[in-house]
Amino acid sequence: MVVKFSFSHENKKINLNVLECSSTLSKTTGLIFKKNSPPLLFKFKKPTKTSIHSFFCKPFIAIWFLDNKIIGSKLIKPNQLSIKPKQSFTKLLEIPSNSEFFPKLLHFTDESRNI
Repeated sequence: MVVKFSFSHENKKINLNVLECSSTLSKTTGLIFKKNSPPLLFKFKKPTKTSIHSFFCKPFIAIWFLDNKIIGSKLIKPNQLSIKPKQSFTKLLEIPSNSEFFPKLLHFTDESRNI
């Protein structure tokens, strides 16, 4: 289901239409084999340290949140295994390279964020 998702960063509000991945199948497959996809939002009931991978995916930006606070972000290249931030998170936003938001949000991938 496509929903509106908003977050703030450096006093700027960012509004996106995202596909909410709530089923086990949608959480498991994510961006795998998708040529065109809107940004995906994964929500977790409790803080988690679940890792992600990028096998069979095009590049994407991952932004992790603890509630509504950004705790990490990274530009994810294809064929990487076990990617996760250092602390637990409750939301994960994946922005695929084919998304109109990808070039606008590349500044979130600053490697100095200690991911």
